[in-house]
Amino acid sequence: MRILFIARYRDSTMDRKLFLISAADDVVIRYVRPARWKDELLSVEQPSQVKGSLQQVGLPMIGRPNDPHRAVYATLDFGMLRFRPHIIHAEEEPDSLSALQIIVARQLFAPEARLVLHTWQNIERPRRPWVRVVQNLNLRAADGILCANHEAQAILHRRQYRGRTWVLPAVGVDTRVFRPCENRESRHDFCVGYVGRLVPEKGLDTLLKAARMLEMPNVTLRIIGDGPYRADLQRCIAELGLNERVQLESALPPEQVARVMCQMDALVLPSRTTSVWKEQFGRVLVEAMACGIPVVGSDSGAIPEVIGDAGLIFPEGDARALADCLRQIADSPALRRQLAMRGRQRVATHYSQDQIADKTLLVYREVLGPMGA
Repeated sequence: MRILFIARYRDSTMDRKLFLISAADDVVIRYVRPARWKDELLSVEQPSQVKGSLQQVGLPMIGRPNDPHRAVYATLDFGMLRFRPHIIHAEEEPDSLSALQIIVARQLFAPEARLVLHTWQNIERPRRPWVRVVQNLNLRAADGILCANHEAQAILHRRQYRGRTWVLPAVGVDTRVFRPCENRESRHDFCVGYVGRLVPEKGLDTLLKAARMLEMPNVTLRIIGDGPYRADLQRCIAELGLNERVQLESALPPEQVARVMCQMDALVLPSRTTSVWKEQFGRVLVEAMACGIPVVGSDSGAIPEVIGDAGLIFPEGDARALADCLRQIADSPALRRQLAMRGRQRVATHYSQDQIADKTLLVYREVLGPMGA
């Protein structure tokens, strides 16, 4: 089975899914990605290389790699003529211009190949007419679409998409990196953590207000990430009188994030829905769960779906409810142990990269039918 996999991953931790899929005896993967990724947070070079049955190809892009509506690859056929793929898996949204480029290339150079797209979008939002045209063309061409959450799947059905759909996140947790700490530091404080982008929709003001409400002098906050909200966040910390209790740090590589998570007593994802966005997955939740850290999330988007029974949920924007959740975890070692155990089990069952790879390969075989068996 020859798989042409096209995705705009910006860090190598996402590559392991493909290594695992390519380990199957009958699979060869050509993995096309941007040769260079640059956004407001980082800039990385992604050169071409071959590792066993996985060929990694870096292609230049016209436009910013993180712009789904105006960026395309500087290529005509993505190597389809020479590679002759059975499956083209493009981790592109149905309204993506790059997805349309890939569809045109398939029509010209690999018309027998099956096409699988991916969607995270779990909220209906206004779109320009030309974006709707692109979306409709892509939906008609796709043989199947992987959905990161059930709301995204429901939106596809409302758009009258007739192909196959599966609920399966594009990314999983590398449990070799994110795992319970063997030598956890002994501390007297109760450390609440946040890891992710510093943007208003992540609801960090709710977390700070909740910390202010907690009448527990040993509670500290550790916020790790970068983004345009940093200056506003620093002002909010000062206004709430939390300078002595909040540690604000820049973004860290995944290996360092795992080590830092192991020193947390709880991790919070307090996302808040806007008119154009709500939480689509929350990868940091499953990373913390893999480390055995209790998680608390708002009810924005896919967060309750991801957490299941392995954490606590509060109404988005409700600082008092969040404070109550944190108080429950801080006051009950038994609850902490229970949530840690459930989190590790949930990751092993649903969200490890091994599970994601196995389930993705099953999707490929289903799409191909008898040829993929």
